[in-house]
Amino acid sequence: MSYRNATQHTIPYFRLRPLALATALVATLPGIALAQSTGNNSSRNITDASQLETITVTATRRAESLQNVPIAVSVLKGDELAKTNRNSVATIAAVVPTLNFRTNASNKDASLFVRGVGTISTSPGVEPTVSTVIDGVVYARAGQATLDLFNIERVEVLRGPQGTLFGKNASAGVLNIVTKEPTTDTSGFIDTSYFGGGDEKRISAGISGSLSDNARASLAVLWGDYDGNVTNLFNGDNVNGYSKEGIRGKLVLTPSDDLKVTLSADYLKSDDTIPVGVLYRNSTAAYPTGVITPTNPALVAGGAPVVASEDNRIINQNLKTRVDDVNQGFSAQLDWSLGEHTLTSITAYRTWENTQIQDGDRLPAILPGVQAQSHDRGDVDFNQFSQELRLASPKDNFIEYVAGLYFLTTEDEQRYQRDIITATGVPHTGVADYNVDTTSYSVFGETTFNITDRFRTLAGLRWTNDDIEFDHVRVSTSDVSQPGIRPGESGSGSTREDEVSGRVGVEFDLNDEIVTYLTYSQGYKGPAYNVFFNAATVNGDYLPLAPETSESVELGLKSTLFDNRLRFNAAIFDTQYDNYQANFRDVVGGTVVTRLINAGEVSSKGVEVDFEAKITSQFTLSGAIAKIDARIDDFKIPVGLTPAQIAAASVNGKPLPFSPDVKGSLQATYLIELNNGLQVELGTDYNWQSKVQYDLSQTPDTIQGSYGIWNASVALSDPAQGWRVALLGKNLADESYASFLQQANGALYRAVPRDDERYFGVNARWDF
Repeated sequence: MSYRNATQHTIPYFRLRPLALATALVATLPGIALAQSTGNNSSRNITDASQLETITVTATRRAESLQNVPIAVSVLKGDELAKTNRNSVATIAAVVPTLNFRTNASNKDASLFVRGVGTISTSPGVEPTVSTVIDGVVYARAGQATLDLFNIERVEVLRGPQGTLFGKNASAGVLNIVTKEPTTDTSGFIDTSYFGGGDEKRISAGISGSLSDNARASLAVLWGDYDGNVTNLFNGDNVNGYSKEGIRGKLVLTPSDDLKVTLSADYLKSDDTIPVGVLYRNSTAAYPTGVITPTNPALVAGGAPVVASEDNRIINQNLKTRVDDVNQGFSAQLDWSLGEHTLTSITAYRTWENTQIQDGDRLPAILPGVQAQSHDRGDVDFNQFSQELRLASPKDNFIEYVAGLYFLTTEDEQRYQRDIITATGVPHTGVADYNVDTTSYSVFGETTFNITDRFRTLAGLRWTNDDIEFDHVRVSTSDVSQPGIRPGESGSGSTREDEVSGRVGVEFDLNDEIVTYLTYSQGYKGPAYNVFFNAATVNGDYLPLAPETSESVELGLKSTLFDNRLRFNAAIFDTQYDNYQANFRDVVGGTVVTRLINAGEVSSKGVEVDFEAKITSQFTLSGAIAKIDARIDDFKIPVGLTPAQIAAASVNGKPLPFSPDVKGSLQATYLIELNNGLQVELGTDYNWQSKVQYDLSQTPDTIQGSYGIWNASVALSDPAQGWRVALLGKNLADESYASFLQQANGALYRAVPRDDERYFGVNARWDF
């Protein structure tokens, strides 16, 4: 008896990615099958060109149709991301309304947000709230997730707590990335592109095919270079750019019909020149008073001729802020058929090396009597080992299940050095060495009961044990606090926590085209420590933070209508977070510090809608919109604050940072068949969001107003010969905006996004 319309059971595969050269970005912007989808090109099921592709996802740890999965999932196809020059997590956030990205001068301090919830911290002693998983391997640190998206099959954004099947740091959601599988027939590609507005060049190439009857392999390489769209007047250099080279490889062995072995490796080296900040306003505004404090005129003169403005792209700094980053790893996946069951083992080892150099004073020289010079260097040496075992039942039974064991251990060693010259001309140095080691064990399982052909129930549970320990030693040339440097101090600690999270739900097919579901899910993020350069006993940094937990109720609808010409999905959700781990800014001994605290209770509730429609066989329209209220419900004000600090920490009812109330995306593609076999493809997309607060402290000047970005493309291709040439236009309305706003040194600074102004580019690709 067949209990539901399901795709055949296959297990998520894993890949290999090793060393130098890579992705490029093509044209046509739309076909991003946003909506709750999962796309695997190998699982197409199209009866004619006027119907939509069937989208397959691995959101339940097995391949399954997007429309059958009781989870809100946004799917982006790798080929379409390449066509639209979306090659990073930051760029895909623009087209996924419930995904947001916090940028910074270093990718080490970047983070992801889903449905308005994420982690903002520079501490290696805290996990991200949104988990990044690539080919089944969890990336334990948020900074690892800022990889380049080349040779990608698809990106799945799982929205809401995923504490059962994914578990690790998934209290708000999961970014599940699937790389491309080696092909059986020999094939390859060369993809190259050039974009103005910073002289951006990208080349990627790959080859794939069978080595023997029982072996398939693929290899893809990437090279990219971008000068940047910000000018440093101190030396005339362009900054805010990057240089990248990478390689990704995979070997698939099938020694028998019952066994599949996938060996994957990857390597990516990135050199970024993102400035600490670009002057936006010569004043700061206070919360809750709204009082404006002008910047010291001497500081303004010291940075001249830079002029503060909302579209400023000029700095004047004597130290080039830059980041050198190497991210690499290896994994081995075994899929072993045991009768009708499948046993999957994933063994992975990854390393991450990161060096950041930052100009903390943001000036071309020391200002005697006014401003100290501050130059920083931070080094990260991180490695992780993980092992996962999963047993999956066959799909067409009354009871279906996935159960498994998970183990993760990490070692994170960091050194941070700050060199200052005080306003009186006295040099000082502070150096902190700290390390964080974590170990995590999990047992998990989820079962679906196919009660009838139309009605199903599900139940899942995960037990997690987390152990974290740290050591921190800071030495300083001064026994008293200096600008940005606290006196020497040391500390250590360890903590262990157990937690159970789970999911229950029901799923009902209204008919063959419409599926509804109602689920209750829990999320979990482990205990934490606030380990950073200026960590101190007086701040309570050496005390452990309790785990962050979440509970979510979600009502969803998934539909495939009009003979598979319209896919329409919607979800309503209400998620409550307890012991929310967040940074709280404070001043201790004249030094600005960040307290990582259990900030209390926050919530995220709203509605999401996404769709994809084949209007005709030539015209495709897709889009998504989300209305989300992410709010601070009960902020726990730290003890020992002054009345003014208490007032500044009274933020109940205020929005969570990096969460616009409304965000939407719309894409359209039109294909014209020419008589000579060539095709012309016209594409356009428009992405809009309402105003967004960038700071948990609710300062009124760190709010970016609403804005929209319009892109378009035109491409000429020959499907028979496999070539395609495209012209792309980005930010055609020339809209300037800030991807981050931050108060520092008595002024307001912004992060300048790649598409801060109008620019154009060309892309050429050959598939053979």
